[in-house]
Order: sequence, then C-alpha cells, then structure tokens
Amino acid sequence: MVELLQRNGCILKLLLALFLFLSLVEVPAVEARIRHYKWEVKYEYKSPDCFKKLVITINGRSPGPTILAQQGDTIIVELTNSLWTENVAIHWHGIRQIGTPWSDGTEGVTQCPIVPGDTFKYQFVVDRPGTYLYHAHYGMQREAGLYGSIRVALPDGESEPFSYDFDRSIILNDWYHKSTYEHAVGLSSLNFSWVGDPQSLLIQGKGRFNCFTLTTPSLDSDVCNATNPECSPYAMTVVPGKTYRLRVASITALSALSFQIEGHNMTVVEADGHYVEPFVVKNLFLYSGETYSVLIKADQDPSRNYWMTTNVVSRNATTPPGLAILNYYPNHPRRSPPAVPPAGPAWNNVRSRLDQSLAIKAHQGFIHTPPPTSDRVIVLLNTQNTVNGHVRWSVNNVSFTHPHTPYLIALKQNLTEAFDQTSPPDGYDFVNYDIYKTPNNTNATVSNGIYRLQFNTTVDLILQNANTRNPNNSETHPWHLHGHDFWVLGYGEGKFDMFNDPKKYNLVNPIMKNTVPVHRYGWTALRFRADNPGAWAFHCHIESHFFMGMGVVFESGIDKVGKLPSSIMGCGATRGVHKP
Repeated sequence: MVELLQRNGCILKLLLALFLFLSLVEVPAVEARIRHYKWEVKYEYKSPDCFKKLVITINGRSPGPTILAQQGDTIIVELTNSLWTENVAIHWHGIRQIGTPWSDGTEGVTQCPIVPGDTFKYQFVVDRPGTYLYHAHYGMQREAGLYGSIRVALPDGESEPFSYDFDRSIILNDWYHKSTYEHAVGLSSLNFSWVGDPQSLLIQGKGRFNCFTLTTPSLDSDVCNATNPECSPYAMTVVPGKTYRLRVASITALSALSFQIEGHNMTVVEADGHYVEPFVVKNLFLYSGETYSVLIKADQDPSRNYWMTTNVVSRNATTPPGLAILNYYPNHPRRSPPAVPPAGPAWNNVRSRLDQSLAIKAHQGFIHTPPPTSDRVIVLLNTQNTVNGHVRWSVNNVSFTHPHTPYLIALKQNLTEAFDQTSPPDGYDFVNYDIYKTPNNTNATVSNGIYRLQFNTTVDLILQNANTRNPNNSETHPWHLHGHDFWVLGYGEGKFDMFNDPKKYNLVNPIMKNTVPVHRYGWTALRFRADNPGAWAFHCHIESHFFMGMGVVFESGIDKVGKLPSSIMGCGATRGVHKP
C-alpha cells in the first residue's frame, strides 16, 4: 500500500510539473492549414441585373466562391481555363505574396496568361488577417464578373480590438451590358468610343435594370426579365439586437460609390487589412479595390426590413442606385422595406469624400510607425493624352503598355530586349504645368519601361491629379499597389508643394493600405518600403484607365527572388518553356 501511494505521488508530481511547463511555454492552438480549391473558369449566361448576358463564372458562380482562411494558412487554387477563346489570370488583391511573387496573378508582370484548356496552380500564404479580394487581371475581364472575396481570420485564441456577433461579406460592383471586347475595341480605336455609364449597380452580384425604359422599349423577355429570381435583391438577414461585422469591398470597373444602410450608423474598424481608429459614418465612400469592415447593430424596429443602397459619386452618372435588403429576422427576406430608399450624397461633394479619407487613422495599439524620411521621391502626374491619334491615360506623360514577356521573368533571366530599359521620369514640370487647364501634352509617349528601386529603401509616391482633355474636369483615381502596403501620409487640394506639404505629413498614426484615391484636382502622398523582392504593378484600379495606360511597374531585389516555376512561362521570349 505504501509503495502504491509513493508511486501515485510520483505520477502526480510528474503531471503537476508537466502542467506547469505547458503553462509557461507558448503552444500554438492550431497549426497553419493548407486550403485547397479547384476552380473552373468559364462563360455562362447570367442575368445579375435581369439583363441576360455572358458572364465569366467560377464553378458556375459570380461572384466566385469566398476564400475563408486563418492567418498563416497556405492557399492552393488549381484554376482551369475553360473560356476556350480567351486567356485568363487572377490577382489576389491585398495579398503581398512574400516569397511567391509569381503567384501575384498579374499577366504581363508576374506571369504569362493561362491559355484555354490549361490548369494553373496558384499557391501562397495569407500572412495577415483582414478583408481582401481576388479578380481577373487579364485584359478587361474583371468587369465580366470574374471576382470574389478573401476573408482571413486571426489564429484561434487571438482577438481583435472590437467585438461582434456575426461576420458577413458584401462586394459592390457596377455592371455593363456590353462585352469586354466591345469596350476594349472602342477604347483602343482611332475612332475612340468611351465605355459610358454602367447600366446598373450590383450588391453581392445582384441588381435591377429597368427592362422597360424609354431607351430600350422592345427588349424581349428572354433578354431582360424583371421577374427572373437571379436579379431579386440581395438580402442579408440579421437577428435583432446583434452586432454584425460587415466586410464591404468595391470591385467596380469605373464608379466610385457611396454605401449606406437605411436607419443604421456604421462604425469603420478596418481598411485593407489594417485596424482603424473607429469612427462613425452614415455614408461609406468606396473606390475600386478598397475593402472596409464596418460594425452595425440591428437595433431598429424589428417588425420591418431596411434598404441597403449604393450610389455613384464623383461622376454625374445616369446609373440608378443599387438596392439590397437588410432583413430583420423573422420578416420574409423578399419583403420590401416600407420607406423609399434613402437618397445618396451629392455626386460632386468632394469635401465629404476628402473628409472620410482624412479620418482614416491607424488604431491605437496597432500603429506601424513609418520611417521618418524617404530615400527617393517619385511624383506621378495623372494625365490624359492623345498619342499617335489614340486617347490614352498616362503618368508623367508616359502611357504604360505591357511587354510580351512578363517583367518578373525578363528581369530574373536578364532578358534586356524584352522591355524598354529606359526608366520613366520621377516627376514632371512642377513649375510650369497648370493642373487646372486642359493639357497640351504633345510630348506624350507609350513605353513599357519600369522604375528600378534599391532593395529595402523607403520610397515616397506623390499622386498628383489634374485636368483631363475635357475643360473643367478632373476624375477621381483609385491607385492600387501590388506586393506591398503603404502608409497614407496625407491628402491635399491643388498642386503638391514639395517644400511645404511634406511638413504636414501624418507620421504619428497613418493608416496602411494597398488602395487609395487621389481626389479631383488634388494630391495623395504615400510611403512604402521596397522590401518585397519582385516586379510589382502600381496602377489606377479603374478598368478602362489601366487598359488605356494608367500604371507603372516597380522592380526591387530581383536577385533575391527564388527559382521561377516554369508554369508561369510560355509567352514572349519564353515560348516553349511552359510546363503546367
């Protein structure tokens, strides 16, 4: 008996020692997972706004499947191109692709396009929690419906600086009835034809086009059918009294939007994967490529439903508002709210949009302090030009065009003939250029030259807006940087003053983002570290503007990039090298 007690006592001591050891050692709750997806991309006839047209789908869906993951997970997407007459590539918007620049999904920059019938494997790690997107990055396919959401949660046991009961995602989009081919031909022809206003606005892939307008009185019901369940308003069901995190993203081809929920305030808590010092809005302004998280509380009269609406801002558009329903359980989700949908803000109220941009600061406790100074300053003047009779968008009077051999491959393999070795200018004629006048810009050129950045240096980017070819007109441009986040140091009206405006930079708590607007006749100042080896696009996220040349490419640390997979090759100087 004594021996048994002694033995049990030793076991208890061992268990106690093990318990104390485990309590002192940090043991991860769950190891990072591999999340495997198999997608088929193809055209299908769909009626997202009641008008029947060809839509690019993923596994039959548009928007495509939502990628759900935790920080540190590896995502593998096997993408089969069943478009048959088109190439394709998909960009993982907001994912920095650290160590995997070949999976960025930017045709002409990081990979050759995926040809019809081929299957391509994207593999990358989602290294930060937050709200992100994926979308086509070949030609103008994004506006044909090839897009979706990426939602990355914190690892188990970690918490965010805000609380909520449920998590939801909504993608906002604008929608055209013409095909991307028609748009591309119109934009690139000597007889220039602008894409015009979108026919409708979609909320989570659903909208409502008026099939009986005066301009389209004879549409056959097979072409436009208002009773088609495909175009019934999107309904998001909420339980009274609960708080919802609503991840709102814009993937528009052209439009800047306002988003509002009838009778409900929204508290902004996240932007592009970074926590925001919370602030309350009634209208949330979004520019193409931006993502936000807002908190809403279902604290209104539970006996009815409420409108969720989107409106075009920054352009005097003819596009009608987008409508969806905030459905209070147990009301029927198809039950229309009793009130008229709330009117959106004035389309030309620049001040309110600028105020929201200025209000977005990093959350206390989650501030990533920027370097106090930069090693290089690049000022990017956004201009509209005529080059060889073609209407083009340009940066510093240089209009971007893709090379036949992707930059990542050409740089890594030292294929100097693959693109123009002359870098674009770091600025423009600051003294004499009048941003308020219709430009002459007779010296505009087309080039595929790139900016070479010294690895691990700090770079300031100043986006300067100006007048277009039309008198008294300046357009809002959302700029997106691949492979990096940047600090947003400031916004301003008028021409950037290189001597005085930097003194106003926010170096205390600037938000980090990957997409940011430059407002009409204004400037936006950004700072980033060129610390991710590769070749990375930086471009206007308006589909037609990038197609017309509004973008640049940065290269840094190419010698630190690992061996390139042969699957990204097969075009330009790499014909015959491709291995699926």
